Amino acid sequence: MADHGVATRAPESDAHESATPGESSDERGPAMSEHCTTDRPTPSGETPRGEIRLLGGIDIYLTKPESYPSNPSKLLLLLTGGTGLKSTNNQIQADKFASEGYVVVMPDLFDGDPAPNSAAVPESETLVTSFLDTFKLKAAETAKSFLLDMWMARHAEEKVMPILEKVIHACKGEFADAVGNGGGIYAVGYCIGGRYVLLLAGERIDSHTSWTGAQKQPDEEAGEGQGPTKKGPYIKAGALAHATLVSPEDFLGLKSPVSLVCVEHDPVFPDEIRIAGEDAMSKSNLEHEVQVYPGVPHGFAVVGDYDDVNIKEAQLTAHEQMLKWLNEH
Repeated sequence: MADHGVATRAPESDAHESATPGESSDERGPAMSEHCTTDRPTPSGETPRGEIRLLGGIDIYLTKPESYPSNPSKLLLLLTGGTGLKSTNNQIQADKFASEGYVVVMPDLFDGDPAPNSAAVPESETLVTSFLDTFKLKAAETAKSFLLDMWMARHAEEKVMPILEKVIHACKGEFADAVGNGGGIYAVGYCIGGRYVLLLAGERIDSHTSWTGAQKQPDEEAGEGQGPTKKGPYIKAGALAHATLVSPEDFLGLKSPVSLVCVEHDPVFPDEIRIAGEDAMSKSNLEHEVQVYPGVPHGFAVVGDYDDVNIKEAQLTAHEQMLKWLNEH
């Protein structure tokens, strides 16, 4: 289902439309938004209250309800965009879920290497007055695209999924009470992290090939034979906002119910991919919901300050949508 009345068009929604007039999205380089790699200003007066520590050999941000472990809680993975583990806004986002009764584990998906800052050039600097100014601006944009390409190559699925598998295994040990209380692990994801919610919600064929492509030896004690085995789903339910780098194939094999927060006419999560995903989920009878938010920029659901009241309200609505889905599953 889609809701086209959540917000109205605002000037800040143009922040992600950084292409030169006449330039297509395919010509802009990688399918990444500035909002995936750059934080908005942190809302005044808000500071993180969790801690960064190791879990399963992976750096995580851990935040818990004040009443935990006295009162039962559930275990939630929060998967970030390119701004990563040390982003103050991401940490505050995790705290918001913790205040609602979740033990939140936010893993460092990028092994200490967040995306290069690709903040949009301030408007005052885009008023070029000469061919040389135009050339310099284009060169800077090309350099940003190149850095993002290199960064994405360093943090492909083959690198990120093993990190998640380690964290999930460790969560089942250290936070067995929370995992058991929720009947499994829940997950929310934003931007790049949104795609990994889909991957964790799916059932995949494991042909005994590691994520790096190396052939693995079957574990005879675990009952593994020579043929392919199934892996996943890893989560009980998931919610994702303005996902990035998603392909239609990522919706195949989904087994866990998912809720999607989408941006209308999102250049990095195009309508055709969203529609293909909705069709795939409907055909497989997967429980799901899709809400489309007009007039907001990609990345709007992550904690961050906006001047436009409509974007602020949409941000709250998106959080409530994701939280309600988790609570109901």
